[in-house]
Amino acid sequence: MRLLVFLSVLFLIHGHAMSQNKVDVLIVGGGAGGTAAGIQAARSGAQVQIIEATPWLGGMLTAAGVSAIDGNHELPSGIWGEFREELRKHYGSAGALATGWVSHTLFEPAVGERILRGMAKHQNLWIEFNASLESVSYEQGKWKVTFKKGGELHSTIATVLIDATETGELLPLVGADFRFGMDAKSDTGEDEAPAVANDIIQDLTYVAILEDVSSDPTRQRRKKGLVKKPKGYDPENYACACKREEDEMFGKVSDCEQMLNYGKLPNNKYMINWPNCGNDYYINWAELSEKEFLEELKKAKAFTLGFIYYIQNELGFQHLRLADEFPTKDQLPFIPYHREGRRAKGKVFLTVNHLEKPYDYTLYRTGVAVGDYPIDHHHDKNENAPEIAFINIRIPSYNLPMGVLIPENTENFLVADKNISVSNIVNGTTRLQPVVLGIGQAAGAIAATAIKNKQDVGDVSVREVQNMLLRGKAYLMPFIDVSPEDAAFESIQRIGAMGILKGYGIPYKWANQTFFYPDRMVSEYELKQGLLAYYPELEKIDASGRGVKIAFLSNLFKVLGKELNPTELQSQWNDWEIEQPYSEATALNRKSVSVLLDKVLSPFDIEISLEGKVLRD
Repeated sequence: MRLLVFLSVLFLIHGHAMSQNKVDVLIVGGGAGGTAAGIQAARSGAQVQIIEATPWLGGMLTAAGVSAIDGNHELPSGIWGEFREELRKHYGSAGALATGWVSHTLFEPAVGERILRGMAKHQNLWIEFNASLESVSYEQGKWKVTFKKGGELHSTIATVLIDATETGELLPLVGADFRFGMDAKSDTGEDEAPAVANDIIQDLTYVAILEDVSSDPTRQRRKKGLVKKPKGYDPENYACACKREEDEMFGKVSDCEQMLNYGKLPNNKYMINWPNCGNDYYINWAELSEKEFLEELKKAKAFTLGFIYYIQNELGFQHLRLADEFPTKDQLPFIPYHREGRRAKGKVFLTVNHLEKPYDYTLYRTGVAVGDYPIDHHHDKNENAPEIAFINIRIPSYNLPMGVLIPENTENFLVADKNISVSNIVNGTTRLQPVVLGIGQAAGAIAATAIKNKQDVGDVSVREVQNMLLRGKAYLMPFIDVSPEDAAFESIQRIGAMGILKGYGIPYKWANQTFFYPDRMVSEYELKQGLLAYYPELEKIDASGRGVKIAFLSNLFKVLGKELNPTELQSQWNDWEIEQPYSEATALNRKSVSVLLDKVLSPFDIEISLEGKVLRD
């Protein structure tokens, strides 16, 4: 009897411990952003929990099947760079990932999920899969989230809450202001925006993964993976799938093999995520109940299955079968690919004007993630969508300011996916997978810094977060000509983020660019002008158009109270891995000047606001 009582008490204690948990950082959504946020925050010392509704990590990367990376091929920033390196190890080389023409990096979703799960193994990180959100509340300075798993209710108490859902699901639940649909020109100042706002968002897609079974006669004889004709099937919906007229950005698609090879994956698989008379589908889900939304998702699935039926029967590719990529009854992904959802109203609002001319503003100084993809919107399936040539809005590669991750008027709450504070137009480029991985990593760094310093996320030092990200080999500025393996990478990123030495950005096809030109000479005048925003006392320094030499730097540092001892500098030159030979007669290049400024002057110690304004004592 005593044993029975003891076991009963033990069961109650154990049940209570399992039903309520306490962590520093709670992340709702284990997609690309949520996974990266969890990894970064855990590595930075915070106790972290991720609540994920599906059995997979990775969201659009894996659980939605969008396993062809869009953009950032030359910007392997932080966790995105780590993930790509693990993919290369798995498949054997970088070339083994370049199987389709849409991307340099294509992989099987199940492989990507296993890699992310391995990266997320950390003693500070707990993940609850198959967990459905029930409620969110803020009580006595703490967030409380209740979720259901296995038919039982559980709750977690956390200091910082992160919305990393695919659609900004938490924003209305926590009372955060948000934007939805297309913004009016009067609200954003964007010339390209419509005159009147609307609630139109981008088409979503239920991706499918097909597998070529032509080399296996036994599998080819079986019907598994062949799609039955869906109810309401209309071949006219897909009639132009194999033909697309040539344009400047997309190029010409002239046959069905080319269409299918768009998303060809390793191991003879094909990602079917085709925009031209393919499987995009429009749902105005914001106006629907949960039940209505699920019914619309069934229609979206049927539309994709109709496209597969069309491929197999009308086009004659019966050797391409639905692959057993996802452990689902219908062999389709766990979730659709949401290109757009609610967007938080943040401490900072990023518009296309900031992307087009970053140095006309100061937000670039607060950069925490980077992207290079064009502004790409999908609106073909909604006849009411305004005719806007989004793809013709030309921008260079860009960075995202820290303030877009911090919603207004909420305490210790962050966003970490496609729900950041950007305009509808800007969402067309910030929604892509590598950018969202970077957004998540930045959110994790902000959260961990807030926990360490016992601050609200809105009060965290921009520079402290940026330095944390640099230690993780993340980019603050999208300089494609200085890699994280370069010894000067951190110095160049710091000096570049301050705008002391500016980059040169251009729009370029499907991979926009920004160059630092590390080997280019720096003139005295250029350096002085770059430093004046932080050191106005340099105004009286004479600066010519000649190249900067050590003597000029020595004089400049002296004005700022830093003595530059030539003998000491010579000994430190090699320690700092400066590539130019030490010479007082040689004009210094941008890389050398960046290292010397960073090491001697430490200008990055000067704090800035979320708007990029210099904070003076």
